[in-house]
Order: sequence, then structure tokens, then C-alpha cells
Amino acid sequence: QVQLVESGGGLVQAGGSLRLSCAVSGRTFSTYTMGWFRQAPGKEREFVAGISWSGFKTYYADSVKGRFTISRDNAKNTVYLQMNSLIPEDTAVYSCAADPYGSTSFSRSSAYDYWGQGTQVTVSS
Repeated sequence: QVQLVESGGGLVQAGGSLRLSCAVSGRTFSTYTMGWFRQAPGKEREFVAGISWSGFKTYYADSVKGRFTISRDNAKNTVYLQMNSLIPEDTAVYSCAADPYGSTSFSRSSAYDYWGQGTQVTVSS
């Protein structure tokens, strides 16, 4: 059983930064493609960022490109999302997801088999 636990969410003013973490159980984390998604109230879940098993390939939604950075530490079974220059439109529940097959369909939510519970990020204006 693969479990994902996010942390690092909170309340921040516009222009501020937050770093989300996602700790993943399981011995084969280093083979997983990992992704971050978010869902704002009344809106559908949307892709934010994805990273390949090696960390060499990353992919971002246009809305966060240049502001957010996804990274991973395979020794710690953890994936991160560094969020800078936050804006109120970034307010959402952020969830990490794991694709154990290591595909590069980063933005496709159906490619991910395992999901965390999510962490709330609120950006005030």
C-alpha cells in the first residue's frame, strides 16, 4: 500500500512563498512519476506540476510556470513544491499524486494511481 502525506500548507500574503512537501511510503518511490494538483472551491481539480522518476524532467501548468518549482529527494521518499510570488488565485487544496509506472503523462490525473489527502493553501490579497 502506497501512502502519500502532504504538509506545508497555510495562510500567506500575496507575494509570499510556501514550500509543500509530500512524503511517500513504499520502497519503489524512486521509480514513480510524481505530480501536484490543486482544487479551488467550486472548481475542477487542475494540474500544477509533475516530475519524472529521475527528477530530470519537469512539467508545469502555464499558470504557475516561473513561480513554482517541483523537486524530489529519492533518498527521503519526498517530493516538494516550492511556491513563490503567490497570488490569491493560487488558493486551493494542493494534493500530491504518484504514478508507479513512471509515465510522462504528467498533466493527466488518470495516470496517477495514488493520491494524498491534500493540504490547504490560502493566499490573502
